[in-house]
Amino acid sequence: MNLNNGRFELPSGSDPLALVARFGAPLYVYDASVMQRQYQRMLRAFDLPRLKINYACKALSNVHVLKRFAQWGTGLDTVSIQEVELGLRAGFQPGDILFTPNSVSLEEYEMAAQRGVRINIDSTSILEQFGNLHPDVPVCIRFNPHIMAGGGHKISVGHIDSKFGISIHQLPHVLRIVEATGLKVEGLHMHTGSDILDPEAFLTGAEILLDQARHFPDLDFIDFGSGFKVPYKEGDVATDIEELGRRLSMRFRAFCESYGRELALMFEPGKFLVSEAGYFVVRTNVVKTTPSTVFACVDSGFNHLIRPMFYDAYHHIVNLSNPLGKPRIYTVVGYICETDTFGVNRKLPEVREGDYLAFFNAGAYCYSMSSNYNSRFRPAEVLVEDGQAKLIRRRETLEDLLATQMIDEREFAQ
Repeated sequence: MNLNNGRFELPSGSDPLALVARFGAPLYVYDASVMQRQYQRMLRAFDLPRLKINYACKALSNVHVLKRFAQWGTGLDTVSIQEVELGLRAGFQPGDILFTPNSVSLEEYEMAAQRGVRINIDSTSILEQFGNLHPDVPVCIRFNPHIMAGGGHKISVGHIDSKFGISIHQLPHVLRIVEATGLKVEGLHMHTGSDILDPEAFLTGAEILLDQARHFPDLDFIDFGSGFKVPYKEGDVATDIEELGRRLSMRFRAFCESYGRELALMFEPGKFLVSEAGYFVVRTNVVKTTPSTVFACVDSGFNHLIRPMFYDAYHHIVNLSNPLGKPRIYTVVGYICETDTFGVNRKLPEVREGDYLAFFNAGAYCYSMSSNYNSRFRPAEVLVEDGQAKLIRRRETLEDLLATQMIDEREFAQ
């Protein structure tokens, strides 16, 4: 996404104002070329014979997006049996899907195993139960490296108080379970958090996981997770994928040589692949002036884009309708009936009632974390590919809100 002569455009050339005229607002718009560019960038960054990028579909799970990633050759990282089903429906082969849940029942693991996908287990309890029942099904083990990394506590998942993974200090227990059940361990996995800027965090975690790997003689792959930081505003810093690729490739090749065979190196990026590919267009309902603040009140809220309220995340905002207007300071807020703020004290070209605003970095964790709070409808999604815009999810209606409610029409006939 960029500003071209004062006008906001997708790299493919689509005009967002034309899209909202066609599909309405609020509207999520995704650019397939940006997703593919990010994937190719990762492939180029790592010089390894067996590199597998598994798209973490919790970031954006529309089956049309999943289908593109399958066509481009990625694998799929899933965290629920429902995501597994979506991946299979989109065309992923079972062996290209890694099932990495947490806090789920043994039954859900068994459902995934029945579908033939790769299993990643992050508790000793499930590891032992699964091993006793299915010693013939290869598994991956998720370890917690006890590294505090990420952009904040809510998105740091590798520290000692995290619910994710089996502690590295429980390795002797894990080895006893593997020996007692006869489980074949085909992979090891870690994920330390999101918005990790410093490659050193990955390299530190890599050393810990590679040290664990020496205790498992039959590995096929090692998965170092993801969490790469992407830019959210002009001048923002991001993870240097190329530097990480150079350094980790060298270290991994040396490990494979000492291990005795070539293992696959896996990553599971979500935000890195889709965040910059998406933007979210809203309409300004009201410009409201108070003694201390000028509010730009839009036709959306944290029911559509929760990250600013939930994570204190920054999303760059532009005025599509009046890009050359005189700059003023606004707090951009939504229509949800509680505190609902997208951005505070943002300098924007003058915002008028009816103007369309766009939020950057709306490809990841926006629609996928949306809801029907306040009984509001979820917006439509549009995918732009080769200059053509395709509706990939229609806007919800009242019938959608009522579809799962058990209604006896006789009760509502009066």
